[in-house]
Amino acid sequence: MINELLKDAQDKMDQAVEHTIGEFGGIRTGRANAGILSRVTVEYYGTQTPLQQLASFTVPEARMLIVQPFDKTSIPAIERGIQQADLGLNPSNDGNIIRLAFPTLTEERRHELIKVVRSLAEEGRIAIRNVRRHVKDAIEAEDISEDDIHRAEKELQVLTDKHTEAIDAALARKEEELLEV
Repeated sequence: MINELLKDAQDKMDQAVEHTIGEFGGIRTGRANAGILSRVTVEYYGTQTPLQQLASFTVPEARMLIVQPFDKTSIPAIERGIQQADLGLNPSNDGNIIRLAFPTLTEERRHELIKVVRSLAEEGRIAIRNVRRHVKDAIEAEDISEDDIHRAEKELQVLTDKHTEAIDAALARKEEELLEV
């Protein structure tokens, strides 16, 4: 039973790390990155549709992202969806593709984004600690010896530390990326 609880904790902590890293991908750096469009939805034939289902993306140069719609008639809707997502990008189209030029970030904006990234990392750490707390409570509720409880809690703490370090490493990479000029 304890092994099942620890396995469950491992899975949930893995998900928390993956979610946090995914959130980091949505933070705009000075470089073009298709990940920033992951949360953009477009009204397509009356239905909110994720942009990834309507177009393909290419990055021809460091500060340019090209959105190639599968259906040319959806270009105005895609432009509207990108503008409504409030990403700080102005789409321009030539009738076939949409170009998104990424402006360089000011020093002030970089530091604001670092604060946002740090708060996302803290949310990830909190999620990991919540998983630890719930599993610890479940372990203590089990009808087993004190030694087994202590051993399981040690293993749980090792899992927690490993996942927290993964978030910290991802945070360091993202901060470095944001500070890169």
